Amino acid sequence: MKAIIWTAYGSPDVLRLREIAKPVPVDNGVLVKNHAGTVTTGDARMRGFRVSAGLWLPTRLAFGLTKPRIAIPGMDFAGEVAAVGKNVSQFKQGDRVCGTTGLSLGAHAEYVCIAEDKALSKIPDTLPYENAVAGIFGGLAALYFLRDRATIHSGQKVLVNGASGAVGTMAVQLAKFYQTEVTGVCSAANHALVKSIGADQVIDYTREDFTQNGNAYDIILDTVGNLSYAKCRQSLSRQGKLILINTGLLTMLQSVVNSKLICGVSGESKADLAFLLELADSGKLTPVIDRTYTLEEIAGAHRHVDTGHKKGNVVLAI
Repeated sequence: MKAIIWTAYGSPDVLRLREIAKPVPVDNGVLVKNHAGTVTTGDARMRGFRVSAGLWLPTRLAFGLTKPRIAIPGMDFAGEVAAVGKNVSQFKQGDRVCGTTGLSLGAHAEYVCIAEDKALSKIPDTLPYENAVAGIFGGLAALYFLRDRATIHSGQKVLVNGASGAVGTMAVQLAKFYQTEVTGVCSAANHALVKSIGADQVIDYTREDFTQNGNAYDIILDTVGNLSYAKCRQSLSRQGKLILINTGLLTMLQSVVNSKLICGVSGESKADLAFLLELADSGKLTPVIDRTYTLEEIAGAHRHVDTGHKKGNVVLAI
């Protein structure tokens, strides 16, 4: 099969297309013939090893000191079940599925194996593979932080910093699904997009600093990594929560003693993935796709993500 191999940490040029053996599913495993994947900011940061302060050494130990320990990168995938292990009961050959391997990686290939009890779900018949896979990375993160950590509810005021990215576009839509008033922060070029997915107000960060406008928000979700609790403190309501997704070890430690500060890493949930697919199938959630690349164009996909200006998701057609 064709697969992307990374031989080192560094620029997109470390990524190579190779022919390798097709994997074989274990007894509880599912082999998926991949039709679509994504290149996320997480993929790009991992490739370039751009790690938050204080996390360099433990991350390096986990993923490989001199080069990535896992040969094939990529987390999210969508495709057709090609084979199943003898103990698999939830899926059968021919099922349309999508999922994420998380930090086990291996998704940037023509075939990927995953255990049936992991974040793997059937795709509704009316939902294209590209739309299904585009909602995974941002959708799971936004759902975890907004619903599970910040307990979002109707009537709140929510601000999403970086509202035009993969997490941001899903966060805006999920916040509207939970009947809140949503303000998106992005560049002027992305105002129309963010308004089209449901934002009530949009702020151009190049012209206005939302922390100086006197408004208070019940939830501030920062997907960019340029905010801090000190900067946002006056912009939080009395019970307001600040969610910092891209942050360092010191801030994570501060969140342990500060109930208004939320940090951490979202997980991969089978139930949450099925919930997102249900919303997408019903038209209540629309994953945003910026550009589509082939496996052969993987370096170009990473370069586009590295610009920091993608809108929503970058999809791989496999």
